[in-house]
Amino acid sequence: VQLQASGGGSVQAGGSLRLSCAASGRTFSSYAMGWFRQAPGKEREFVASISWSGGSTYYADSVKGRFTISRDNAKNTVYLQMNSLKPEDTAVYYCAAYYSDPASGYWGQGTLVTVSS
Repeated sequence: VQLQASGGGSVQAGGSLRLSCAASGRTFSSYAMGWFRQAPGKEREFVASISWSGGSTYYADSVKGRFTISRDNAKNTVYLQMNSLKPEDTAVYYCAAYYSDPASGYWGQGTLVTVSS
């Protein structure tokens, strides 16, 4: 599986962005998908995940109520809608496809999100 993340950019605090992660391969729908982020000088952290069917979603406390993860298996794409962005959301955002452990899954190249105050 190859993953291509896009949709990052610069936005002011309170603004919105939608990230997309397009996957190659016919087995996309069998993977759980996750979004992770890494801010400068910090470790990579979990943001959100969605089950293979889309029936279950999970969020980090820091983004709950502001971010929404979704997927379209017909388009082999997972999305992250980010609203009410804060400067602390500034990071490189990565998508991952995995069965149970993201560390052993497939990762995209990352897309930079910059939120200014």
